[in-house]
Amino acid sequence: MAVDYTVIVVYLAGMLAMGWWGMRRARSKSEFLVAGRRLGPAMYSGTMAAIVLGGASTIGGVGLGYQYGLSGAWMVFTIGLGLLALSVFFSARIARLKVYTVSEMLDLRYGGRAGVISGVVMWAYTLMLAVTSTIAYATIFDVLFDLNRTVAIVLGGSIVVAYSTLGGMWSITLTDMVQFVVKTIGVLLLLLPIAVVKAGGFGEMRAKLPTSYFDPLGIGGETIFTYVLIYTFGMLIGQDIWQRVFTARSDRTARWGGTVAGTYCLAYALAGAVIGTAAKVLYPKLGSPDDAFATIVKDELPVGVRGLVLAAALAAVMSTSSGALIACATVANNDIWSRLRGIAGRSVDHDEVTGNRAFILVMGVGVIGTAIALNNVVEALTVAYNLLVGGLLVPILGGLLWKRGTVQGALASVIVGGLAVIGLMAGYGILANEPVYYGLLASLAAYLAVSLATRPTDETVLATWRERLAGGPSSELPSEPVPAHQ
Repeated sequence: MAVDYTVIVVYLAGMLAMGWWGMRRARSKSEFLVAGRRLGPAMYSGTMAAIVLGGASTIGGVGLGYQYGLSGAWMVFTIGLGLLALSVFFSARIARLKVYTVSEMLDLRYGGRAGVISGVVMWAYTLMLAVTSTIAYATIFDVLFDLNRTVAIVLGGSIVVAYSTLGGMWSITLTDMVQFVVKTIGVLLLLLPIAVVKAGGFGEMRAKLPTSYFDPLGIGGETIFTYVLIYTFGMLIGQDIWQRVFTARSDRTARWGGTVAGTYCLAYALAGAVIGTAAKVLYPKLGSPDDAFATIVKDELPVGVRGLVLAAALAAVMSTSSGALIACATVANNDIWSRLRGIAGRSVDHDEVTGNRAFILVMGVGVIGTAIALNNVVEALTVAYNLLVGGLLVPILGGLLWKRGTVQGALASVIVGGLAVIGLMAGYGILANEPVYYGLLASLAAYLAVSLATRPTDETVLATWRERLAGGPSSELPSEPVPAHQ
């Protein structure tokens, strides 16, 4: 295992070095939070794919393949579909808005007053996303170093917090690009073919497993529909995803780069399901489907390759964790703290880079502490996505697609949808499908009814909104010129 340890240690040291290098680039708010809006197609595609394909997509995707066969690809597949929909239909308009958060978009579209409430909902989502990603370090470091859960979470979380705090989005972009390459090599080019060969090839896999393992819909229609509601729509509105869209140097980059990343996600989804299916042939009686990834890596891969594939799993977790962390800190600072200070009549700190860096550090410590205390990852992630989709999907898409939507309708939608989801989770159970179904319907009904019952949005507000959608000037201060990166 010495070679495997060396690979992992070199990888982790490289992540910290990227953070230090990124610190030299983060000289303004724009550069710290959205990498100066300068990413070209290649870097944008790689980093976007890295953030959406986290530990749940890698370890969880293989686990679903172990449990259901090829239809286990549907969870990650719906993530890819959401990214494709975002890129093709919305990303160009989102990039042209030149904002930093989803709540700023809502304020721009509706004329203010929607930011704090929507910010709280988005903050809860990004916090839980960061927490669940951080918990995944325990699984990986247990395989690597036989560390206990708390030490593993602190070790992995501290590295992510360190490079994210140092350089913000520049550091995260650079590390995500490395993580994208490591995941591609480790999972697609190494683990996938080795797993299939070790299982005896597709013919042997078909002979040893039930036919349901090769049924594209074997996981169940209702489950697939729920995945679409939660993950596909979640991709359309999540702050962690939008903040990556804001890094694109042009709307064309956002559209085509995101399309490439979405297509990559579809291939990654199928690869994870196939690896899980192969693991079922090799280890038919594992205690938990989520053990499939670690078991096949530990037992079937040669020295060196094993270290690289485990680094790929670590990369998957780190990319999602860092993206969720900076999103959580950005929302906490820009949408909640700054607005509350404004209401109290206190001026905002002029050193915005230092302020945002401090928020990443504070949120990072909070994420690590919460991850140590939390036990049920699936429930935490479900709560996060239910609140996100139930509370924010309708006002965000309504603002982009329906001129008649009003700020009162948006606020009613967020409040009614959020409360409905919380109440329904209490009644039906956190993991039930009904909360997101009925919560979304309640949010839509409130948005339509209140918008139609209140005065239309002021035409001046809509004119400003249309100007920004068309790529007009924003209030953002220009940053110092930095060479464009591909």
